[in-house]
Amino acid sequence: MTPYPQAMHVLHTFANNGTVPYLTWFTDRAVREGSPKYTFLIMHAQRPVMIEEMKAKGFDVIWIRYDDRKRKRGLIRALPLLWWHMMRIRPDIVHCNLFDDSLPGLIAARLAGIRRRVLTRQDTGFHWMHAPRWVALDRWNNRMATRIIAISEENRRFIVEKERTDPKKVTLVHNGIPPERFTARNEVVMARFRERFGITKEHFVIGSVARYVAWKGHRHVIEAAARIIQRSPYARFLLCGSGVLRPAMEELAKQLGADKHIHFIDRIEPADMPSFYGILDAFIHGAVMEPFGLIYAEAMMNGVPVVSTPTGAALDALTDGVNGILVPEASGEALANGVSRLLAMDHKAMGAAGRDTAMRLFPFDVMWNGTQGVYHEAMATI
Repeated sequence: MTPYPQAMHVLHTFANNGTVPYLTWFTDRAVREGSPKYTFLIMHAQRPVMIEEMKAKGFDVIWIRYDDRKRKRGLIRALPLLWWHMMRIRPDIVHCNLFDDSLPGLIAARLAGIRRRVLTRQDTGFHWMHAPRWVALDRWNNRMATRIIAISEENRRFIVEKERTDPKKVTLVHNGIPPERFTARNEVVMARFRERFGITKEHFVIGSVARYVAWKGHRHVIEAAARIIQRSPYARFLLCGSGVLRPAMEELAKQLGADKHIHFIDRIEPADMPSFYGILDAFIHGAVMEPFGLIYAEAMMNGVPVVSTPTGAALDALTDGVNGILVPEASGEALANGVSRLLAMDHKAMGAAGRDTAMRLFPFDVMWNGTQGVYHEAMATI
């Protein structure tokens, strides 16, 4: 049963994710407001976890079996299935999100005669830096879309300048998170973290949360850590994340003599993340390019001052020396100097200023309103 037969109908495509937290937030809001009606086409190797959740709310989830390890074959197989479902469902808007669903999804939507095709660019720069042969297809996706959502100003400029897209198509809508969920600290959990990592009152704790992939800049963070502990021996680093480069980064920490000051953490449960931020004195991020970076919003909303390379949401939100520290480049030296500057300032006041900024720029309500604005503009003009 669908709850809103007269509501604007938005069909989302998503690849390689069986559950997407912000789709939960969007559908919760849609249930309260009575619109949009959502349908989801999920390309995934396994049955999506979100099927039962969405069914309980009255929204359909259609699973298309897709294995990204066999990308080309999988995309070719997915295209006619996407087209058939779109022809059958006839949504008002098709909204694509990641490259693997956008490439076949936008083509299928156009072939199905869906005139309103929205693309959120979550992945700008990846192909440009790491797989240049796919850049032409990023540009193709931009052409196939009638509206493009950029998630940061750097992201918007890249789409317009590097991928040569009509700027009239592109609207900036920052990603957002529900503040009440991402700032709910638990003192017991915080105490457990301090005991687990050997943190005492004398320590200055610097954290990072990121997958171990090259563009996230872990090498720069670890090189910065080696410099920082020479200046500030009570500094401790908590690096949370997993990925193929983690063993190499652990070895680098040993080579630089920083391993005794760094804890490599596999995973922290999502419900415990606010408590993790609660034991940090600073957050550090060394990404080369970050289309957005939700970790900035999370850290800032928790009042943790951010030291970052000038990319993604940090570039949009931070005024250097006022509500955070922006360093001029992705390097260990630059990040170490940024932390040294922070140590010479009132880092708690800077964290409070960052929290005020994040509460203004990055709450989920801002993302919701911006996205609905794109939908309503598309409905009014096409």
